[in-house]
Amino acid sequence: MSIILALLAALFAAITGILAKIGMEHVNSNLATAIRTIVVLMMALIVVIFTGQLHTIASITNKALTFIVLSGFATGLSWLFFFRALAIGEVSKVVAIDKSSIVLTIILSVLVLGEPAETLVIIGGTIIAIGTFILIGKNEQNKRFTGSQSYIVHAILAAVFAALTSILAKIGMEGVDSNVGTFLRTIVILFFAWGIVLFQGTYKEMKRISKKGYLFLVLSGMATGLSWLCYFAAITLGSVSVVAPIDKFSVVITMVLSFIILKERAAKHKIIGGILITVGTIILIL
Repeated sequence: MSIILALLAALFAAITGILAKIGMEHVNSNLATAIRTIVVLMMALIVVIFTGQLHTIASITNKALTFIVLSGFATGLSWLFFFRALAIGEVSKVVAIDKSSIVLTIILSVLVLGEPAETLVIIGGTIIAIGTFILIGKNEQNKRFTGSQSYIVHAILAAVFAALTSILAKIGMEGVDSNVGTFLRTIVILFFAWGIVLFQGTYKEMKRISKKGYLFLVLSGMATGLSWLCYFAAITLGSVSVVAPIDKFSVVITMVLSFIILKERAAKHKIIGGILITVGTIILIL
């Protein structure tokens, strides 16, 4: 069941990247993140109420609550860096770099959570990492970090905080309903994101966002909400070292959608990288 949920999380995560790219056109990335978070929070709250788990919040231990809050901060930072990278770079490359968090996630799951370093997990994770490196492209690796290539730095930072999110959430959600944990984490992210928007004064730009922009930001927020609900339910049921890499299959789905919908160039290195990531994901499923 955890594998099915992880695959669904990957599908919705891929849709998120495409919808957000369209909705963020001429929109400040931090403001876009803050707007999307409202949608995610509303979805999480509806699910918690629908499943009748709202009353369980009062029984969550201080330790669990602390780690859930920390995972929320890590997610907030990951989002801010990710959507900044998305605003200035190609979706297929930004998502690939961001999802390289798989390697760090596997390492931390073994060292921190004590999950077994199974051979297939290591092989699958390594192949996915190689595929990600190839997908970035030789030319990009050799370029200096000018304004147009700075998305690589932002995407790498997004990957680091994404890995920390999975580990902190796994610890914090032990004995906690996954939907409740997602709801609490989203509250933290909401305050975090809007705090930055208010500090920067970018909230003033809301009136300049087009109806199309709002529509796609809301849709991307809904996709994110569905992705999160599936993902955190998956890591509650299964091992982080297996679920996280499968979730990263969204790289391949995003890449295909970016070629079809956004008309990004289907370069040979992107296709090779995508194939390797697919092979690595299949090995992890096995």
